[in-house]
Amino acid sequence: MEQKEYHITVPATKGPQRLDNFLTEQFPRLSRTRLKNLIDENHILVNDQIKKPSYRIRHNDHIHVIIPKPRTLEILPEAIPLDIFYEDEYLLVVNKKAGMVVHPAFANYTGTLVNALLHHCSYLSGIGGVKRPGIVHRLDKDTSGLMVVAKSDFVHRHLSEQFSARKTRREYFAIVWGHFRKKSGRIESYIRRSPKNRLRMIVSKSGKFAVTNYEVIEEFPLLSALRIKLETGRTHQIRVHMTHLNHPLFGDATYGGRSKRLHGLNKYQQSYAVNLLKQFNRPMLHAKSLGFQHPQTMEDKQFDSELPEDMQNLLTIIRNF
Repeated sequence: MEQKEYHITVPATKGPQRLDNFLTEQFPRLSRTRLKNLIDENHILVNDQIKKPSYRIRHNDHIHVIIPKPRTLEILPEAIPLDIFYEDEYLLVVNKKAGMVVHPAFANYTGTLVNALLHHCSYLSGIGGVKRPGIVHRLDKDTSGLMVVAKSDFVHRHLSEQFSARKTRREYFAIVWGHFRKKSGRIESYIRRSPKNRLRMIVSKSGKFAVTNYEVIEEFPLLSALRIKLETGRTHQIRVHMTHLNHPLFGDATYGGRSKRLHGLNKYQQSYAVNLLKQFNRPMLHAKSLGFQHPQTMEDKQFDSELPEDMQNLLTIIRNF
């Protein structure tokens, strides 16, 4: 595929409107994310000027769109075992293990889920770009659980729209610090990246809207097990919301779920907690269930996974304490 160029003059019926929204209407085969990336990479100019996706177009604005020739895929397929829950010619559902990075990034260009998928699949959707073929949604490196992967752009767009419209069903199992006064609840906030630590997200009025529902299903000394249902999918959403409630995920060093939780405990409790933390060194979070409408067959799909071995071991220990 060669580079393509388009010249569009905004008609009087279209302004004022966000640039990214307008382009989504003009290029229905391209995802909003793909168009935003083109804007950010200066491949889309308005009146020969660089604009942000939020720019409000006006009547007679001239928009120059360049869709560059796809870059050669530099990511190498790797024969990494995959726990595949479901697969057909359109998509697959995988059970990602904890510790596996989803897509290549700085310092992680091999051993990722994408490397494994490229070896397993003859084709994947290209909407995610060179580094994220097929990837519709993400899980953090140390979060285990179910993910859906698209094999075509049509399926990718359809699934992305379901996630954006909150039509997917996602349920997580988590083990967190402390006991809740309210055994179930709904957390609504805005989340953004921390200006002080780019590896952390924080609750902030200037962030993106996020909704998490939780239910306590079992309590133990110092810890609780939760069923968590997401309505939105912000980066680190569950981890941030649990920390916001002062119940960080057990083992989550980034959000205060390890040594910081030892303060205030008596010596016996500290000894017990330190022993547990030595054995379990990741955030105790698992994407247990995933449901969506199959974009091609329109069937309702629902998948449920068992807890990984480390979480089952932790539950055994704290249940028998």
